[in-house]
Amino acid sequence: MRIPRLFHPATIVLDSEFDLSDDAAHHVATVLRLKANHPVVLFNGDGNEYSAQIISVSRRQVTVEADACLSLSKESPLFLHLGQGISKGDRMDTVLQKSVELGVTEITPLLTQHCAVKLDEKRWEKKHHQWQKIILGACEQSGRNTIPALHPVTSLSQWLASSTQASRLVLAPDAEHPLANTPYSSHGYRLLIGPEGGLSETEIHQAQECGYAATSMGPRILRTETAAIAGLSILQALHGDY
Repeated sequence: MRIPRLFHPATIVLDSEFDLSDDAAHHVATVLRLKANHPVVLFNGDGNEYSAQIISVSRRQVTVEADACLSLSKESPLFLHLGQGISKGDRMDTVLQKSVELGVTEITPLLTQHCAVKLDEKRWEKKHHQWQKIILGACEQSGRNTIPALHPVTSLSQWLASSTQASRLVLAPDAEHPLANTPYSSHGYRLLIGPEGGLSETEIHQAQECGYAATSMGPRILRTETAAIAGLSILQALHGDY
């Protein structure tokens, strides 16, 4: 019997009944069609997971009770901050989902020269909420109990100017240094990837002026979502938990 993992956006108190969030209740009642007494696993981002049981199910309300807390970390020892140029359609959704599965620590969506997504502040807030739900879903699927930080949409120049102790890397198609030869950094990595259309030569130069080493993953031009997945995978394979 498959035991579903569900995110609960509040403190989880053992041996006390409480209601799941609207999103989790909908998933349990309408999508999974679970009934009372079915076991579930809960997490709220505190690094633990909680075994629980469904007490009651209605169309809009699901009540559960947690009976045990397990300190179970699925986190990589490698700090990875992905700076991702915002892309159109489901490309950005794919990057967020797969980067969470690959153990990313922080994600910053970036406005770059070739960014084709133009939204006002209210719609960016809505988009941020949508992206956060994708991250939570990826945590549910991958078994992560710590939620990667999703930063607000930021301009590339602001991101480049922010301080960090992490080793800085920017993917550039013509770079001579292979990403696979990246030396170990005890402070982890900041990985910069452009949107569809890539980063402009000016932006790559700006990144290098701010201490980002230009790296490549071979002679072929990768889609932005492929570049993010491959780049994080290489760094994890070299220095992470793979």
